[in-house]
Amino acid sequence: MATSVRLDDGFVTHAKVYAEAESRSVPKQIEYWAKIGKIMIDNPDLSYQFVHESLLATEEMNRGLVKPYVRRTKRS
Repeated sequence: MATSVRLDDGFVTHAKVYAEAESRSVPKQIEYWAKIGKIMIDNPDLSYQFVHESLLATEEMNRGLVKPYVRRTKRS
């Protein structure tokens, strides 16, 4: 469901810079920030870097870009 919201012009200008640098649309950049913000609030003990890399790894897995881990030695 799409919803229109009013945002501060300075915030939108700032979002445009990040959106361009990260090859996203402005709405997708703001959605990304909201997603990261929610994850960080729900998990205050995690670093941004960990959250970012976890999202990247999840997307790689969803797209079949990683191989499953296969143990090569027997457990003792």
